[in-house]
Amino acid sequence: MINQIQHSELDDCLSVIQKSFKGIANEFNLTKENCPAHTSFITMQNLQYHWDNGYLMYGCYLDEKIIGYVSLEDKGNSEFELRNLAVLPEYRHKGYGKEILDFCKDEMKKLGGSKITIGIIEENTVLKDWYAMNSFIHIGTKRFDHLPFTVGYMECDVY
Repeated sequence: MINQIQHSELDDCLSVIQKSFKGIANEFNLTKENCPAHTSFITMQNLQYHWDNGYLMYGCYLDEKIIGYVSLEDKGNSEFELRNLAVLPEYRHKGYGKEILDFCKDEMKKLGGSKITIGIIEENTVLKDWYAMNSFIHIGTKRFDHLPFTVGYMECDVY
């Protein structure tokens, strides 16, 4: 079951995000020193900023426990950016990620959106392939001096 989160659940969401992205940080040798802005090092201050700035924040619940998280940022012009899609490692490969993604597509359509975008670690081919299997197309890459990886951009038109 996926529901909009309540402010009182931000601590639980923070834990889900950090635990979910820790493996990626380890796989790509990301540390607080070489990549402090990586999602695995997200802080409550970051989440509070998202909350205060109107990001739509959702939790995936199993037996009243949050096992997944995602947020949508309205970028205007019928476009939404998918942020921090996370599923706890012990619940992966059971369809929850796809359920969250499909929910976001439906929710975005209800809000008048027609395009959903995402930025990922370009070198994470497993994740890139997963998004491609879920109707996203690769639209480009960009290098940033402050990041030890290439950012890959993908989008999905939703009608």
